[in-house]
Amino acid sequence: MTNNIFDKFEKAYNYITNEEDARICKDISEESCRYTSWNFFIIIISNTFSKLGDVLANPKTVLAWLLKYLNAPLFLISFIVPIRESFSMLPQIVIANYIRRLPVRKWVWVFGSALQFASMVGVGIVALNFTGNKAGYLIIILLVIFSLSRGFCSIASKDILGKTIPKTRRGRLNGYSTSISGVLVIISGGIMLLNSNSDPGINYFTYIIFSAALLWLIASIVYATINEFPGETTGGRNGLKEALQKVSILKTDKTFRNFIIARSLLLCSALVAPFYIVLAQKYIGSKPMLLGIFIITNGLASAISAPYWGKKADLSSKSVLINASLMAAILGIIVFSITSWVPLIRNAMWFYPVVYFILGIAHDGVRLGRKTYIVDIATGDKRIEYVAVGNTIIGFILLITGGISALLSLFSVEGIVLGLSILGLIGAYVSSKLKDA
Repeated sequence: MTNNIFDKFEKAYNYITNEEDARICKDISEESCRYTSWNFFIIIISNTFSKLGDVLANPKTVLAWLLKYLNAPLFLISFIVPIRESFSMLPQIVIANYIRRLPVRKWVWVFGSALQFASMVGVGIVALNFTGNKAGYLIIILLVIFSLSRGFCSIASKDILGKTIPKTRRGRLNGYSTSISGVLVIISGGIMLLNSNSDPGINYFTYIIFSAALLWLIASIVYATINEFPGETTGGRNGLKEALQKVSILKTDKTFRNFIIARSLLLCSALVAPFYIVLAQKYIGSKPMLLGIFIITNGLASAISAPYWGKKADLSSKSVLINASLMAAILGIIVFSITSWVPLIRNAMWFYPVVYFILGIAHDGVRLGRKTYIVDIATGDKRIEYVAVGNTIIGFILLITGGISALLSLFSVEGIVLGLSILGLIGAYVSSKLKDA
């Protein structure tokens, strides 16, 4: 049975890549090359499950609604997005030094995904049994655990991708997994849209949380079947001490330093998204159907654009970063201009899903471009070092910029959109100066 599945994966892989030449495996081991097709689809399948889980437990939508429904303190609700994003990045510089001692690292991803399952099950149980402050604090604690577990997956996934998939196929893999997830997101958004005119109660949303948890458990089981062979390791050292020393890579490695500067500026494509929704609520109102519409448009953007960005990233991830960041930045300037001076369009309900759809396309380009770039510019254990140091630094920057944006948005939402868009333009310029991968 396994051989039949392997043969089907091999045929599908050759069809998708249109390449049967084993010479593309020159940057991975000969052992890994034999299982490229299998690993290619296993990673796609596991990524699809985990990405869909991310949508069903999105902190900007479902978790925020859940905390509000449970009458949790408002200031706790403001913390869920920074905690979920930053805590998955900040510890990576320490975690990386322990992961590097492991010759086979897929089990780190499996452990992280299983821990996401457990923490999200905890959120569902808390929601069914507690309200108010107690529910809020317990969910925040579980969200911290959840976010830390994402850090294990993040740092392991890029290293395993580099060990098991040839250099010119990584962007395509990320593109297809994002596209498939996008289709499933559209379906999920449609289901939510159908229930937008009623209040289904706490049970409905906890079922969504439990469903998200189950998806991470399935993803961990699938990922465990990757054929990963032992790779480079480093000796046992003090994780924190070595981690602090690794920050010096910013001084010695110009290519990496410039990438971190560019990536910091390109955070605008992610940070600006909530403010598009805030603008919609400001000028149209908090209509229940808006949530489902935004989820559908975002999923549609991923399904359509991800394969395109993935193929382009295999040719030049640097160009993808430039083009996608320019798209997001120019879009933001247009949105600022219209919401400031063109009330006829500003008050039209169709306007916001359309611009959110375009932003989704641009953000997928930025995300796929920088993921492919960081994997391609590094080899061996340097790859895991790049990811760990980079994500830790970005975690700090995300907390700072996210906090500043949140404060400034109290005065002018349009101004925040313009400011982040200008940063995007600067990011596109800095990206143009990056070394070709």
